[in-house]
Amino acid sequence: RIETDSRTQPNLSFSYTAMITMENIKREAPEWDEDNEDEVTPKKRTRTKNQGEHHLSRSCPYLDTINRLFLDFDFEKLCSISLSNNNVYACLVCGKYFQGRGQHSHAYTHSCQLGHRVFLNVSTLRFYCLPDNYEIIDPSLDDIKYVVKPTFTVEHVASLDHTSKLSIALDGTKYLPGIVGLNNIKANDYMNVVLHALAHVVPFRDYLLREDNYSHIIPPPGDQTFILVQRLGELFRKLWNPRNFKAHVSPHEMLQAVASISKKRFKITEQGDTIEFLSWLFNMLHKALCGGKKSADSVIHNIFQGEMKVYTRKLPPPSDNPEDTLRALENEEYKEIVEESPFLYLTCDLPPPPLFQDELEKNIIPQVPLFDLLSKFNGTAEKEYKTHKESHVKRFEITKLPPYLILYYKRFTKNNFYVEKNPTIVNFPIKDIDMAEFLSSDPKVQDAHPHTVYDLVANICHDGQPAPRKGTYRVHIRQKMHTHTHIQGANQWYELQDLHVQELLPQMITLAEAYIQIWELRQ
Repeated sequence: RIETDSRTQPNLSFSYTAMITMENIKREAPEWDEDNEDEVTPKKRTRTKNQGEHHLSRSCPYLDTINRLFLDFDFEKLCSISLSNNNVYACLVCGKYFQGRGQHSHAYTHSCQLGHRVFLNVSTLRFYCLPDNYEIIDPSLDDIKYVVKPTFTVEHVASLDHTSKLSIALDGTKYLPGIVGLNNIKANDYMNVVLHALAHVVPFRDYLLREDNYSHIIPPPGDQTFILVQRLGELFRKLWNPRNFKAHVSPHEMLQAVASISKKRFKITEQGDTIEFLSWLFNMLHKALCGGKKSADSVIHNIFQGEMKVYTRKLPPPSDNPEDTLRALENEEYKEIVEESPFLYLTCDLPPPPLFQDELEKNIIPQVPLFDLLSKFNGTAEKEYKTHKESHVKRFEITKLPPYLILYYKRFTKNNFYVEKNPTIVNFPIKDIDMAEFLSSDPKVQDAHPHTVYDLVANICHDGQPAPRKGTYRVHIRQKMHTHTHIQGANQWYELQDLHVQELLPQMITLAEAYIQIWELRQ
């Protein structure tokens, strides 16, 4: 019984409208599901005997429309229309990304408007023909799958340093895997040189090339740093991919992860300091690989971390009476303190540049031997550190040498007004650096280091002025080859600056203004 009271009429109207709306939602729901059938984590679908395969799945007539020259999978996988990263398909004809493949999706519309038929799901690596909407199964497409997601077997990783076989890109350019240019999107050259250098640290490279080495690590809830490990591994696999479509790689996805996790401390659009980025990257990678436990060991600490003893004593305030100074030194406050300290790189202080010019009115470029800079760590040399309140004297003694030693030459001095660069040239050999004289004289330390000779692997240089956009970074890389193979080009040096790659004579390396160096312990 429906009462005709006017007070019940709005409720009746609302109920009737709600019934119609719910009915429309039920009718439209299957259509929405079709457009989003491959959402973020699609379930693996298996073909049944009743379903079978489409009669064109293994003989698609549109495979000849694929243009591999337009395919670039280095950039972030976002729909070019909705900017969504869910359920993204790549058009293999024009190279653009679109979302979905249902009848109301962007990929379906693109296929109907332009006649582009072949698409790849960038998550599942399955090929589809639109608008017919059937899966394509063809072994000729395996090269595209490998470019999207390169994989390395244990045998392949072990053979990287035993061959110098050149690869050929689609445009005919020859390149050596591992020695390829990195795209400078705007001002990210200070990050490119670090990524190039780390890609040639053999144990670190081998660890990241095999995704099985770190896929079992479970990051803490809400921790985004593990994305950095995944992106760096993907970049290394692309750098060492012998079947690339082009002879260069864009680090866009890696740099996007860096900007996001560092909260835009390191940007693509603004040049930063290489040593600051390297320190931050090591700390974040160590944290991610340890599952958030800073005290645990990781591949970062196993490869790059050394140990030293730091002897520190506080200086008494200046006094005109020498007796007052002697009495002050007897206090406990001014006694020498010994601390064990780990390090990921050694900071070498350059001597100050000359203030005057020579007779030709040109600045005199000073030179300093590397061993003079390393004498800071012999355990006897003291260095004074001043603050606005007090002064300390420190001396350093190395107790453990890492497999890969990083040297940082402190070229830039910052104050409240400007950044000043020290142009001093460091004279160093590219091999046979013996660190034995800088080790502690403790017999236990000496016995633990049967090998103390290092060879240069990577040399990062800075050219130009220290101001942003006025200076550039480049890196010298040694292509390591085992000498018993007698391959032409073994231990060849290359200079990489963004997309520019060229061979380099070893004698030219020492002429540059070295900033960061990576040395490998010779076993």
